[in-house]
Amino acid sequence: MRTCINGATTMPYPLEEDIRSAARAGFEGVELWVPKVEKYLEEHSPEELREALGDLKVASLCPYGLGAFSERPEENRDRIGNAARLAGAIGCPVLLVCPDVPPQGMGEAEAFRRAGEEARRLGEICEEYGVSVALEPLGMHPFVPGPREALRIVEEARHPAVKLMMDTFHYYKSSVPLEEVEAIPMELLALVHINDCEGRPKEELTDGHRLWPGEGVIPLEEMIGAVARKGYRGFLSVEIFREEYWKDDVEGITRRAKESLEALLNRIGRHDG
Repeated sequence: MRTCINGATTMPYPLEEDIRSAARAGFEGVELWVPKVEKYLEEHSPEELREALGDLKVASLCPYGLGAFSERPEENRDRIGNAARLAGAIGCPVLLVCPDVPPQGMGEAEAFRRAGEEARRLGEICEEYGVSVALEPLGMHPFVPGPREALRIVEEARHPAVKLMMDTFHYYKSSVPLEEVEAIPMELLALVHINDCEGRPKEELTDGHRLWPGEGVIPLEEMIGAVARKGYRGFLSVEIFREEYWKDDVEGITRRAKESLEALLNRIGRHDG
């Protein structure tokens, strides 16, 4: 598995510093936080961004929305199209998309049909640029709290550019059983976000309660070990939204992220691809 850091982990810092610090820390990949990318592109070109990345691989651009129940789906499709064009230009294979919530009164079957249909449309848009969309289940989300629901949308979409991702915090908050993690087809698992969290009641947990891997209560060795044993060799990306961590300088944040990830990998076995 390959090491990666998400731009949310270094939220206060600009894209250029994210890239430089990730490279210095020895990460193999980065996830680019979209608001930072948009700010960067106000004064730079996609070609300059690709050059700035050097040997770093871009694991994803994030976050985006699925927009299955939007009143203006064309606007979201246009945004996804522009993102896919950029992703193709910088060698990024994945756009992460978060689910929205069906309107009150819509039946379950219709909601999944609508979500699958929209996912297929986004997949068709992205396919032109060699890019996939990956659905991100969210902790205790009313529609897509875990991989079982995300896979149902993937099945409804019936498109090779529609996949899913795993976030250890969200899966933990949703109480996703290990059996569901083990049941994910590895060819559909586009990316893994890795993080830990405080030992609070799950209904109280927010993104701000995330911790460095290995410093909280999430059974990371079991969760990551499960996908590693099944052949996952993609990126493990440290994504943490914690203001306490953000107070450190960018080098300190990135270094600590890498150290905690390396320690976890050493405990479970490297499983390098």
